[in-house]
Amino acid sequence: MKKNIGLFLLLTFMLALFISACGSQESQENNDATSLIKTRVMLDWTPNTNHTGLYVALEKGFYQEEGLDVEILEAGDVGPDQLVAVGEVDFGVTYQENVTHARAADIPLVSLAAVIQHNTSGFASLKNDNLLRPRDLQGKRYGGWGSPAEHAIIEAIVTNDGGDPETIDFIDIGSTDFLSVIGKQVDFYWIFQGWDGIRAEQQNVPLNVIMLRDYESALDYYTPVIVTNEDNIAQKPDLVRKFMAATSKGYQYCMENPEESAEILLEAVPELDAQLVKASQKWLASQYQADAPYWGWQDRKVWENYANWMLEKQLLNKEIEAEKAFTNEFLPDNAQ
Repeated sequence: MKKNIGLFLLLTFMLALFISACGSQESQENNDATSLIKTRVMLDWTPNTNHTGLYVALEKGFYQEEGLDVEILEAGDVGPDQLVAVGEVDFGVTYQENVTHARAADIPLVSLAAVIQHNTSGFASLKNDNLLRPRDLQGKRYGGWGSPAEHAIIEAIVTNDGGDPETIDFIDIGSTDFLSVIGKQVDFYWIFQGWDGIRAEQQNVPLNVIMLRDYESALDYYTPVIVTNEDNIAQKPDLVRKFMAATSKGYQYCMENPEESAEILLEAVPELDAQLVKASQKWLASQYQADAPYWGWQDRKVWENYANWMLEKQLLNKEIEAEKAFTNEFLPDNAQ
């Protein structure tokens, strides 16, 4: 069941490189000095409130003010990590875990901003099952997608809390909606509080959620993050700076105007559940920046602690240089 994620990233990186080499590249700049610079950002998943700042920046004209013509792409068969790494797409939304794996595989991804300051995910179970802390999960059934990280995280927090993770039954349920299986085929599932936690509440499904960061400090990592590649930083720093200036303004707007921002996302993606989007946007308004000095800021210790934890759990094949995996340089509020 376990996968060599580093090898997977390397192979998909090579695939994306092939796609990039075969496809024709659009010019980033027009000879006309008054034209907008075209650039693209790819999402990690279907659009949701993690991405609202991007849609707000587009709708409010923040990108245009910076001289950019931005296209937001949904994730496809080849994801943002690989396409950003080879320069097929300039920017992407992904996770600290993926960037860490990429750096260990010598793939040149760099995180530019933390979309949400703290890890808002945890293991959810039906409230009546009374699973209140990690050791309560022993002997239970976990529904997941078969990632080595899932095993390592569950084993770590259950062991640290005095439980026996060997008694847990890991069941691969793929993309099955957790609300359809929780308390039936499985007893607990990994969710993000700001989306599935709110969705469960709206559907009158009371949950207990064991938050990862409450039981292992290294698991308070950044998820999601906005990334680019090393070439863009070296060769097109003005593009990166302009994109992040507008994007930061978009997320700041979300924090100050969650109701209007939710409407902007819904107008762009009308198939989303309006009630869920509005509630999620309100909840995330205080989570985007949280206790950080400004939106997007990343702490080197967070990168080092999580990478060291991954190495200890044999989820990485080598150490990474944390200072090369992220930068705060292009955030407009950066005080450095």
